[in-house]
Order: sequence, then C-alpha cells, then structure tokens
Amino acid sequence: MISLTESSSKYDNLEQMSVKELLDNINNEDSTVHTAVNKILPQIEKVVEKIIPRIMKGGRLFYVGAGTSGRLGILDASEIPPTYGVPDDIVIGLIAGGDAAIRKAVESAEDDENGAWRDLAKFNPKENDSIVGIAASGGTPYVIGAVNDAKKEGLFTSCITCNEGTKLAAAVDIPLEAIVGPEFVTGSTRMKSGTAQKLILNMLTTTIMIKLGRVRGNKMIDMQLTNNKLIERGSKMIVDELAIEMDDARRLLLLHGSVRNAIESYQSS
Repeated sequence: MISLTESSSKYDNLEQMSVKELLDNINNEDSTVHTAVNKILPQIEKVVEKIIPRIMKGGRLFYVGAGTSGRLGILDASEIPPTYGVPDDIVIGLIAGGDAAIRKAVESAEDDENGAWRDLAKFNPKENDSIVGIAASGGTPYVIGAVNDAKKEGLFTSCITCNEGTKLAAAVDIPLEAIVGPEFVTGSTRMKSGTAQKLILNMLTTTIMIKLGRVRGNKMIDMQLTNNKLIERGSKMIVDELAIEMDDARRLLLLHGSVRNAIESYQSS
C-alpha cells in the first residue's frame, strides 16, 4: 500500500504550467498545512506538557531524523541557544549519517535501525530525556530504532509524521500525525510535509522556552548578543522596560551581557 506522502500529486503535467500557475498551485497546497497542524494541537499540547518537567529536572530534548526531517530538527535545535540563551545541550538534533548528511545525503544511513541509538549513546541518555523522531513517511528505520530503544530505557518518546497508522507512530508514547496529503511534486516531502514539521518544531521549542521563563512579556531577554542587530534589539528592550536613554541602555546591556541581567541589575541598584 502506497503511503499518503508517496501518493500521486493532485496536479499533473507540471512542466506544461506557466510560472504563475506553478506558484499559485504550490501556494494553494501550502495553505492546507495550517489546517493539518491545527487538528493535532491537543496532541502537541500533551507532548509539551510531558517535556517541560523533564527539562526542569535536567533532561534534554533530542530530535532524531533523516534527510529533510533530520535537517529540520538540527535547524530548530541550533537556533535555541542564541534565541533563548540556554546551553547547546538542552535541545539536540541528530541526523542519519552525521553532520556530513546536513549538506549531502549519506547513502543507506537512514536504513540503519541501530544507528540512532549509537549516535545517542554519545550523549549518555537518561530517563528525564525526551526523544522526538521526525519522519514524514513514518517508516524510517533510523528513527524507529531510536524511539524503540529510547522507550526501553524509560525516556519519553514522541514523533512528527505526515502519514496515519505508521510504525513510528505506533512505537512512541504520543504521536503527532500532521496529515497534509499528497505533495505538489509527488513524494517531495521537503514541501508540505517539511513545512508542517517546521511549524510543529517551532511550537514545541518556543512554548517550552516560554514556560521555562526564557521570555518576559514577548521579549527574548536571554538572547545571545552575537551581532549589532541583536545589541540594538536588546537595547531597545531595556529602553522599553526601564524608560532610560538608548545610550544608557546599550551600556548596561554590554556591561551585563544580557537583557535580563541588565534589567535586574538596574532595578536592584
């Protein structure tokens, strides 16, 4: 039986379409992704509620994927430290084939059912850790092996997939199945499936970081000051919070290294 993500596109003769027709039709398909994610918000909520207390006890969140799915997990994980000022070992992304596979496919790496646990073993996984397997198909051996082994070790497991009734979903504690339908280009899951996965990853880590106290109001008060744009943004946050001059805010920020520290130091002085 052909999975939904591999089923034939609702469109044909793509090469005969004009550029405008191609863009319009891709956009029409993309517009369905929001609805698919919206349908599983209760399940996403359950996953977040499971992960937060584990991280508060020192646990970590691991993303495990192959190909596009693996790259999306690594992208999300890599953006958490600079955005929220947390260590880079709180959210960790692993991809079949290792770092080399971020840019180029590594042959057969995703078919190794034992590969992910070998990769995870380097991090000495513990029971407070959580694993989210990412696989649009829901059948990637590398990902299924990871959640199976993680579950045996008592870790919390979830997954993000775009097919119903998959081996991956059956293997985890709480599956997230965003059913986006056939891709515009048949089987090209970097499109709608990838978009759905990215939306869900955004939801997971953003909500977790907010509930862990890494946002005040709507501001990233612990963001890393890695460039002039972020220094200016942080200075403006301090101006808004303390009603001081911009130059004074910038001096405070550079002195204390973060918006949080600058505000707390000023208020305690």
